[in-house]
Amino acid sequence: MKSKMVYGFWVLFLLGFQEYCEGRLLASSEPDINNVAGYARWLVSQSTWGVLSTLSVELEGSPFGNVVSYSDGVPGKRSGIPEHPLGTCGDVDPENPNCAKITLTGKTVLLETSLEEWGFAQAALFTMHPEMKWWPTSHGFRIFKLEIENIFIINGPGGPKPLTVDEYLKYKVSIKVGIL
Repeated sequence: MKSKMVYGFWVLFLLGFQEYCEGRLLASSEPDINNVAGYARWLVSQSTWGVLSTLSVELEGSPFGNVVSYSDGVPGKRSGIPEHPLGTCGDVDPENPNCAKITLTGKTVLLETSLEEWGFAQAALFTMHPEMKWWPTSHGFRIFKLEIENIFIINGPGGPKPLTVDEYLKYKVSIKVGIL
């Protein structure tokens, strides 16, 4: 009886996520966590995007990351080497403005658990990422915040737009209330 309940759960679980898998070829199963090389290759093969960081001239040599889509091959012929599109500075536009991008740079600061700000940050994280509630405390995750120093945004033609940290923080985001 117990195995039927577990089987039913997995069927419902997989059917519930079917829409997220459509159009994407699924590869091999997750290797044992102790197989470090296998796990690393599996992780790269299962992911579809990453962050490519370069040293920015405009930010005086600070690292600057951009989200890029990538692939390390087709199922059965994975190289382990991510291949990705990236605009060049020649006759090709270096960024596609139809896909808005924002990069916030600054210093990362540890929040102390005794501060009210920590409680707010934890509630915010659990709201956006409910699975975090069940992360093992033995892993030692701590909450940090970014003290924003610079903002880089592209949200349409014309390249990056100027935006100060004060302008960014003063804007109030409106929310739509509805049923999902």
